Amino acid sequence: MAEGFARAYGSDVLVAASAGISPALSVAPLTHKVMLEKNIDVGHVYPKRMDMLKGSFDLVVNMSGKPVPRELGARVEEWQVRDPIGESEEVYREVRDQIEQRVMRLVLAARARKPPQSEERRSTTAQPRVDTRRRPPRK
Repeated sequence: MAEGFARAYGSDVLVAASAGISPALSVAPLTHKVMLEKNIDVGHVYPKRMDMLKGSFDLVVNMSGKPVPRELGARVEEWQVRDPIGESEEVYREVRDQIEQRVMRLVLAARARKPPQSEERRSTTAQPRVDTRRRPPRK
């Protein structure tokens, strides 16, 4: 869920990768269902072990309740989130909404730290404005 929200809401400021200490064999069907209710398709996502992820990380979000390996060399943020496996659809929605709020806080914090583009760069990369009302240009 967290990876889905991070990709949907924060792809401009972060790169999300999801992995677990002891991942399940597949993503639960109710996870797919409740994420689609938010228009986020996680059908392409599959559980991965942490050692399958390559590269370095700035932040590791741990929702497992178990300690993460210290050799990751990244800041670890612990999220106390209920594991919805085996629970009702309503519990999945509650967990989804908690994770969505927490991911959005991370995204907003990352955007606050991102340096603004310079005026020169902004003007050269900006898309031209389009007049959809087809009015004559101002003089």
